[in-house]
Amino acid sequence: MPPLKHLAIIMDGNGRWARARGLDRSAGHRAGTETAREIVRECRKIGIPYLTFYTFSKENWSRPKQEVGFLFTLLKDFLGQELPSLLEQSIRLNVLGDIGELPLATRQVLRHAMDKTSGCSAMNLNLALNYSGRHEILRACQALLRKQVKPESLTEEMFADQLYTAGMPDPDLILRTSGELRLSNYLLFQSAYSEFYFTDVAWPDFHVPELHAALEDYASRQRRFGTTGEKPA
Repeated sequence: MPPLKHLAIIMDGNGRWARARGLDRSAGHRAGTETAREIVRECRKIGIPYLTFYTFSKENWSRPKQEVGFLFTLLKDFLGQELPSLLEQSIRLNVLGDIGELPLATRQVLRHAMDKTSGCSAMNLNLALNYSGRHEILRACQALLRKQVKPESLTEEMFADQLYTAGMPDPDLILRTSGELRLSNYLLFQSAYSEFYFTDVAWPDFHVPELHAALEDYASRQRRFGTTGEKPA
């Protein structure tokens, strides 16, 4: 099995975790940020170069305005608190998605954090924010049309260079918590040959032992990439 270079996570179950405990959804989101902090540090410790969190989708705007506002405030506060740790661990922060539609204060904190960590090289932390896999593909097509690329000269590599993940390896493993068995419009082009791991554990309860269980399961598989053997590392 080639080494895992890119882990992508769909963090699901904050609301259900809170409801099961008689708490507001906000409590679930707060607990989820603590889990995110824990998983980032563990992935950095074990040497995973790319970690991508599905943080907020374009579809999430349909949630109640109060909840959406709370999520962006929580994200802003979280990044403000975590920036020194990201710098200490040499973790570079990137955003996959349309950052221009986010609240001004959140945009400012994100851009500041991305600028300050731009020279970090030990790990890349991607936040899929205001993200949609279909929109990303459409956006890439529009960019290629503007460049007047001839259809017969277009390659997969040229197309991939127009995606938010340009220059990054495709996800080796996509992990989703809380029992849902779908991609939910996440990294549609990039996940063509990704392995998948689904767990019933809600995101706030997805701690380091659960992460290692997922990684051990991944390590036991043989990736074929449409052939009879593994793709060379």
